[in-house]
Amino acid sequence: MFDKLNSRPADSLLALIKAFQADDRPGKIDLGVGVYRDTMGRTPVMRAVKAAEQFLLETQDSKKYLGPEGDLQFVRLLQPIIFGKSPKFTQRLVGIQTPGGSGALRLGAELIQAANPSAKILLGTPSWPNHAPIFSSARLPVKEYAFVDLMSQQVKFESVVDALSSAREGDVVLLHGCCHNPTGIDFTMEQWRRITELLVTHRLVPFIDLAYQGLGDGLEQDAAPTRMILDVVDEALIAYSCDKNFGLYRERVGALYVMTRNVDDIGKVESNMAALARVNWSMPPDHGAAIVRTILESEEMSAMWRAELEEMCLRVNGNRAALAAASPDLAFISRQRGLFSNLSMSRETAVALRMSHGIYMADSGRMNLAGMQPADADAIVAALRAEGCLKSPTVA
Repeated sequence: MFDKLNSRPADSLLALIKAFQADDRPGKIDLGVGVYRDTMGRTPVMRAVKAAEQFLLETQDSKKYLGPEGDLQFVRLLQPIIFGKSPKFTQRLVGIQTPGGSGALRLGAELIQAANPSAKILLGTPSWPNHAPIFSSARLPVKEYAFVDLMSQQVKFESVVDALSSAREGDVVLLHGCCHNPTGIDFTMEQWRRITELLVTHRLVPFIDLAYQGLGDGLEQDAAPTRMILDVVDEALIAYSCDKNFGLYRERVGALYVMTRNVDDIGKVESNMAALARVNWSMPPDHGAAIVRTILESEEMSAMWRAELEEMCLRVNGNRAALAAASPDLAFISRQRGLFSNLSMSRETAVALRMSHGIYMADSGRMNLAGMQPADADAIVAALRAEGCLKSPTVA
């Protein structure tokens, strides 16, 4: 049977990790894999997470199955953080725990396929490389359109409007809720309002991927576009990840929320979500969700987590400011948000940056700005200039 398989190409980011680790140059800089790093270059366990784990160690008395829905208290406690304290659509909202944001995307894709197999997924590019494969593997057709011009670092908003205007009723629009991966370029609130109008006018279903809440402009600001959309559309899906804003990458902590057109649809959606989860992973892992639940149940731990998240956000935006100040050609980076920015460059240029300068980033030109220190800005700019990526002279 296995003789008929063809080899798949290795994941380029995993290869990048190995290459960085093998590089013994002291000045190397890791802008590759998208995880948060502190001023020491570490991806630390948050203090609030440590406190929650200690509490669970002392009080948890069972490791029995949770059921395919997962920890529903975890799902409920996240709701006011994502949707606000008293959204008018609360009664039309149902959620389920998933293994990370990727699990939420996959479960949502299969729910769409079950409910409307003819629906197309509209996907602005560039996007997270796993978006299209997740939907395609769920047997949903993906229609891509240009979202950003990397040369100008500007949203191609006419392209966005054209794509949504030409979509059919019931088609699904994948939207990055904040901190766009890989570009860091988010819509303005005026653009979000226009997108919301198009969703309503053409009766399109938004599928919002909210993976970095709190790492852009803060928890409330980062949720504003999602809340605005959900306030007026009939139906929506929201894939949520706690991996980044709680630093729980390896625990795989996420949730899928579905907003239905009316309360009568809740039971049908909930039963289908549970059935699809059952055949995908049967029961979700408990530990990460239990950590988040424990933090959100405690006023003291919640305050600790919010303070730590704000520190992380300020650090990433500080790195952005340092890099933008080091060259006028990179001024746009200070206006972007989240971990990433995506420069316009060839794979050969990205390889040259690694080989000649010890600057490690994805072959696509995506940089993880949380991987640098402000003091690295001049070295990064010098390397980019040496490889022809920048034109302006160095800022004194």
